[in-house]
Amino acid sequence: MSEKQQFRLGLVGYGEIGSTLGKGLREAGLQQIFCYDKYAFDGPYADLIQSRAKAAGVTLVKSNKELADTAELIFSVTPGSASLESADAFAPVLDGRHTFLDFASATPKVKYGVAERLARTGATLGDGSIMGTPKHGYSMHMMSSGPAGQRVVDLLVPWGMSIAFAGEKLGTASGIKILRSVLIKGIEALIDETLLAARSYGLDETVLASASKTLTRPFMDTVESLTPSGVIHAKRRTEEVEMAAEAVADAGIEPLMARATAARLRWKDSLGLKEHFKGVVPENYKIAIDAIVARTQAGAKAAE
Repeated sequence: MSEKQQFRLGLVGYGEIGSTLGKGLREAGLQQIFCYDKYAFDGPYADLIQSRAKAAGVTLVKSNKELADTAELIFSVTPGSASLESADAFAPVLDGRHTFLDFASATPKVKYGVAERLARTGATLGDGSIMGTPKHGYSMHMMSSGPAGQRVVDLLVPWGMSIAFAGEKLGTASGIKILRSVLIKGIEALIDETLLAARSYGLDETVLASASKTLTRPFMDTVESLTPSGVIHAKRRTEEVEMAAEAVADAGIEPLMARATAARLRWKDSLGLKEHFKGVVPENYKIAIDAIVARTQAGAKAAE
């Protein structure tokens, strides 16, 4: 691990993530932290941002240029929807002195767009993703990638942050986070829909207890159980989920997740994989996914 070294850190955004980082790093002993947040001096949260920054000893600046003039490493934690706009604003003020990483939750395509907008600045660029939660403080787990990915690890991990380098390819860290969100946020939405419907039947605790027996096993055991068998049993599972959607609707809850699940399983059944595997469950999830990919690509070529 690299040794602690003082440097000038710039934060873009001082919301929940930015303020958590600012407070934690200042308490850890990093002396110079600056932040640009366009709502810091004019907006409904200006007082909150200013009070948080003052308490932490973080210096608020009033422009992208002022942040670039004062900071060496710029760590952007704006919402992903603001990444490209933010990059456009930084393009005229960055140069070879700077290291710039966008840690917003966004697609690799967005991170490529950020890099394109900043390519001519000479700054060392990278992207990152926040995998943990601010409940864990400034040491919440993160990942970084791209040309600047290792540098942010070397500079910030010695101060107590948890950042893992995911590789030299820009967009890797963001891709891991955003695709993981399909699963994790999907689980959240499924739990919501299940509990809302189960509550109306007076079965929420019972349903949770039953599901827990399945979900307490190691996650990869669940993947290796459901994915290979799913290519064989997609039709039966589609029918079951369609009935589940009816039960959710009967409870007065729109079965958005159940219907989406049924649609995905129905699509999988349409690929004819049960016939492909002659009714025998494949050995592991990779074989099942490879077969789905091959059938999908073959269908796309046939449609050309």
